[in-house]
Amino acid sequence: MSRTSPHQHRSNGELSRRGLLRTAGGFTAAVALGTASVAATADAAPATFTHPGMLHNAGDINRAKVRVAAGTDPWLSGWNRLTANSHSQSTWTNRATATIIRGGTGQNYGLLYNDIAAAYQNALRWRVGGTEANAVAAAVILNAWSRTLTTVTGNADRFLAAGIYGWQFANACELMRGYSGFDLAAAQEMTVRVFYPLNNQFLTGHNDACITNYWANWDLCNMASVMAIGILTDNAAKYDQAVNYFRTGAGNGALTKAVPFLYPGVEGYDLGQWQESGRDQGHTMMGMGQMGAICEMAWNQGEDLYSYDGRRFMKAAQYVAKYNLGNSVPFTTYNWGSGQNCVPQSQTVISAASRGQVRPVWAMLHYHYNRRVSLDDKYIAQMCFSVAPEGGGGDYGSDSGGFDQLGFGTLMYAK
Repeated sequence: MSRTSPHQHRSNGELSRRGLLRTAGGFTAAVALGTASVAATADAAPATFTHPGMLHNAGDINRAKVRVAAGTDPWLSGWNRLTANSHSQSTWTNRATATIIRGGTGQNYGLLYNDIAAAYQNALRWRVGGTEANAVAAAVILNAWSRTLTTVTGNADRFLAAGIYGWQFANACELMRGYSGFDLAAAQEMTVRVFYPLNNQFLTGHNDACITNYWANWDLCNMASVMAIGILTDNAAKYDQAVNYFRTGAGNGALTKAVPFLYPGVEGYDLGQWQESGRDQGHTMMGMGQMGAICEMAWNQGEDLYSYDGRRFMKAAQYVAKYNLGNSVPFTTYNWGSGQNCVPQSQTVISAASRGQVRPVWAMLHYHYNRRVSLDDKYIAQMCFSVAPEGGGGDYGSDSGGFDQLGFGTLMYAK
């Protein structure tokens, strides 16, 4: 079955682009979950998960391998950015720790995000360059954390840690799947035991706060973690939990809440205001990376969230890119309730804070919307090429913001 045409829009009640292929398998999964309904059948996870099938599929990996070997740009430039990063060296020594703390006293979460970046980058070097030393390095890092990490804690920021590092850890593991020195079972067990409970707790309870209190990124990173863990463990219920939250979740990470206002035909392009646009642009661009990761992982499992609800995410990415390129965009006053009692808050103008910040989130979006599905993504494209070739963790500063995305999109997504 071919992918949905870029010019088609599926209403919420229709089957997904892969749904007609395996309605019977989806129904079986739905019955097992006690949710056998038409909607559950249509939205069920694939009967068989695709591996590798998170941020990168087999085609992505093979294309990068062939293009780099041929010395062709922009892949070669992306590869050179990867190999120059200190985290991608096979000599990296992990610092696996039982308890990771983000927020409050004793913060040490930098240990985890640096090691995840190193594992991911070494895994990429092995997959693209075929170097055994990098495979060994990635496996050692992942195995150490899988067998050591027992707790992610801290103040409310512990949910950010469980979300961001949950999906990133799972992605590094997915690249190493099938390598003899990598303990996949240990990784699967740890992600379900340590990361998933916090992901689920946040998405279902929001730390006992008003449902609008937390910014979109809090939901998004936890949704991404649930989806990635579902793929890593071939768990349909977890995968479906993430997809269904993306579509109809209660919090600000659900698509219609993350993009609350639409502006059709602004200078020829449809735009969508991002939920954090009145906050600052660093977190707004972080949202492009978090939602982009969800859409890319779903795409590689046969689900087109990129196009969901009339390509609402694309409209938001165009809006964010346009503003951060120095152009003006419309803004509608954003009202929400904060704290536990939903104290009224309001933002009346878009924030210029951290405007134009460089984050490696744009290649994934450009090469999907422009190259995969042949759409005019003017502002996304301009942003993509303004920051190319993309680096990754370690290339954008040492604090956590520089590690919110795994990066290297020029190498892995150029088409």
